Amino acid sequence: MTVPITPLRPEECRPVPDAGFGALETEKGNLPLESVDVSAHLTGLVAGVEVVQTFRNAFDVSLEATYVFPLPPRAAVTAFRMEADDRVIEGVLKERGQARADYDRALTEGRRAAIAEEDRPDVFTIRVGNIVPGERVVVRLTLSQPLPYEDGAAEFRFPLVVAPRYIPGAPLSGPPAGGGVAPDTDAVPDASRITPPVLLPNFPYPVRLSLAATIDPTGLDLREVRSSLHEVDREGDTIRLRPGERLDRDFILRLAFDASSSLALVPDDAADAGSPGDDMAAGSGAADGGGSGSAKGTPDDTARDTARDTAQDPADAEGTFLLTLLPPPEDATRTAPRDVVLLLDRSGSMTGWKMVAARRAAARIVDTLTPRDRFAVLAFDSVVERAFSDGLVEATDRNRYRAVEHLSRLDARGGTEMLAPLEEALRLLDGDNAPAPGAATDPGRSGEDGGHGGSGPSREQARDRVLVLVTDGQVGNEDQILERIGTRLQGIRVHTVGIDRAVNAGFLGRLALAGSGRCELVESEDRLDAAMEHIHRRIGSPLVTDIALKAEGVDLVADTVTHAGSLYPGVPLVVSGRYRGRRPAGAITVQGRRADGRPWEERIEGRPVRNPAIRAVWARAYLRALEDRYAMGDHSLEQRIIDVSLRFGVLCRFTAFVAVDTRVSGEGGPEHRVIQPVEPPSGWEMPAAMPMTAPGAPMMARMAAFTTAGPEMPFASAAEGPIAAAPPPGAPPAVPPVVPPVVPPVVSPAPPYAGAPAPARRRASRGFSIGRFLPRPGEGIAPATDFEGIRPLLAEELAKLGEAESLPERERRRYLADLASRLRVLAQMAGGPPDLIALAADLERAEWAEVSLDDLWRRTVALLTILTGGPGSASAGPASPGLATPGSAFPGSLGSPGSAPGAKEGRRPFWKRS
Repeated sequence: MTVPITPLRPEECRPVPDAGFGALETEKGNLPLESVDVSAHLTGLVAGVEVVQTFRNAFDVSLEATYVFPLPPRAAVTAFRMEADDRVIEGVLKERGQARADYDRALTEGRRAAIAEEDRPDVFTIRVGNIVPGERVVVRLTLSQPLPYEDGAAEFRFPLVVAPRYIPGAPLSGPPAGGGVAPDTDAVPDASRITPPVLLPNFPYPVRLSLAATIDPTGLDLREVRSSLHEVDREGDTIRLRPGERLDRDFILRLAFDASSSLALVPDDAADAGSPGDDMAAGSGAADGGGSGSAKGTPDDTARDTARDTAQDPADAEGTFLLTLLPPPEDATRTAPRDVVLLLDRSGSMTGWKMVAARRAAARIVDTLTPRDRFAVLAFDSVVERAFSDGLVEATDRNRYRAVEHLSRLDARGGTEMLAPLEEALRLLDGDNAPAPGAATDPGRSGEDGGHGGSGPSREQARDRVLVLVTDGQVGNEDQILERIGTRLQGIRVHTVGIDRAVNAGFLGRLALAGSGRCELVESEDRLDAAMEHIHRRIGSPLVTDIALKAEGVDLVADTVTHAGSLYPGVPLVVSGRYRGRRPAGAITVQGRRADGRPWEERIEGRPVRNPAIRAVWARAYLRALEDRYAMGDHSLEQRIIDVSLRFGVLCRFTAFVAVDTRVSGEGGPEHRVIQPVEPPSGWEMPAAMPMTAPGAPMMARMAAFTTAGPEMPFASAAEGPIAAAPPPGAPPAVPPVVPPVVPPVVSPAPPYAGAPAPARRRASRGFSIGRFLPRPGEGIAPATDFEGIRPLLAEELAKLGEAESLPERERRRYLADLASRLRVLAQMAGGPPDLIALAADLERAEWAEVSLDDLWRRTVALLTILTGGPGSASAGPASPGLATPGSAFPGSLGSPGSAPGAKEGRRPFWKRS
């Protein structure tokens, strides 16, 4: 379908004063998202929340609106509904590929539809399609979230904006996964789904925001309620956000009350029949007089698929338990010496108050060390810089002074390359003090006063190994980081300090969980002192370690109990899982070992409650643990994750809620597509000048190009594009502020999401772009030689491949993955022979568990043999620069059966990234 583009007459639009270059005011408006309403009900340590988003089509043609937004990272999304034209359509939770297919089919048939997907634990996307002109469509999300509690206060934190994230890696070819401003890369294959465009500061028509939190005082001795970043009004038990606030920072409430130990047992029939308000306080850790006692227990570590109903006695009933256990009193027991590595993020996104707060936080951490401890300080942006050349040094007064002096000189710059510094920190804690390749050292710094350069911690010393990361967490390659370091965190405690008003809490929480540590979030300088008091206590040895559970009267279902971790001062232990048994009540004994080695135990009596939120919150925590294991390389868990999600009705990365109207509202799919731009995060500097380069941050330059969206956002006209504002040198991921289009552009149908990949197409630029001047894989680089010029190099690679054949499987997989990068360079030198490029693409997947190593190895040997003219090869002379004759095939090809050699394979579904 062709849609005419009619220019706006001068009298129809006028510049808006003080709104930034490119902002327009129109009678119709130009943003599809009209309002966001959040209603929360806080009871004990659980919150039930409803999020209502209203979309309006201000155009004269049908519309698909896309909104990328945050939710609390531990929230369980349990219901989704679409309301339009006096019709209510309940969403259905399905496997994600099926849900997307249902949504696309509905749009093609002219029916309204909406889909809700999770792209990160705290980043979600809603698409609403076939909104007819002038129509409003309302979507509702229902979720439950736990409230963290420590030092006498619970915190309700609700994020309101997805902040720009640094995207490392090389851009991928083919259609993008989403409509964001960053290209998908090999490190973040769904980057275009988590980088929505950013509005110019003070855009004149912000989304209307309302937020109300009702506190149920039942069973609580509520001493104080404080709002951290917003002005609020209190009406009885309800806290309301004052009108006029923007969606640019987290909403944070802190509630001071005394909690108690408790054990809630929620039978499945009660969870199915209950409502979110039933008995919410019971078992939530609120002060309810729950008893406390003592004992040990350990869930069976044997992995079992809980989503499948295992064979069991029909007389047994299943349910969910929630254990909240207060820590024992602190004693003055001498703690073990520590090896501490402090990682400080100094990237461009830390500009302003965040850098000041990060320096103060790091200095406070250094001040907590004693002469018995050893430490290292690493600052990172695009490079890693050490404070001491000797690695771990003794925490003498002199060394601590020099570390604080070094910290005081740091400022924000460059990109957030977080993986390398984390790997460097783990090397130090594992005993390797040699700087990693490329790591810089502060000139003149060394471990004076007894530095222990080059000597790792001995087991006899029984030193606690601690890693502290201070950052805003604004990176997009979370899964890549967890995959690379997750298995190396055994015996290392990881604490994260997130500093931002729109912090990436999902990633920092996952990292702290993997390292059995604490995640502390700092949203303002006023909050820093209180937060650092918590961190000081967490860096010290925990009160109780080696925690195990033992059930009495009920049986714990194997492999369903969430990670117990350790008990820290002021922080309750919260563990949940599944149980089996018909007894109306049971008990759980918690056992562990104090810091001085003495055994410790406590017994908690359980009581049945009717609280469906407990089951949903457990299911989300359990799914997150499985998803993290998937991200670390265990791809066999995919079907298990889907089954658990569907059984318990909780959204995850492999499922999606889809709502499809049965009534046809138009002809064919939407004629116009818009991705909702988001507010610039509060506290971020978003200047209007566009630098041509960002030193030390290559990916930031690529992100400065605001390009059209992909299959979900196919724009075609550059004339309607906004003017982009860009970051200063060394700024955060430079997502350009934009003004959305005000006239409907010509659009083309979106390519299918399943089956054969659509032909790759360049994404047309919108506004000023420096991305077009940067090299892209396989583009704009003239061949440096012909095929004969690379033949000797291929022969050398073939010889090395033979030598590597005897390596262990893991090293062979890594060797092939490394070979992929070398073959890409050779292919580029020779003008891009298609078969060599296709082989390199397949080798990049060599470390995937589902890829057959033997088949891929044989295919590589066969192809390199042919290319080098070795024994058994076909003609591979220069007359065949494509490197294979038509119809030839190689053993172990990863392509589909019968596919021609060199045929380009489609990318994996973006939600299966790893």
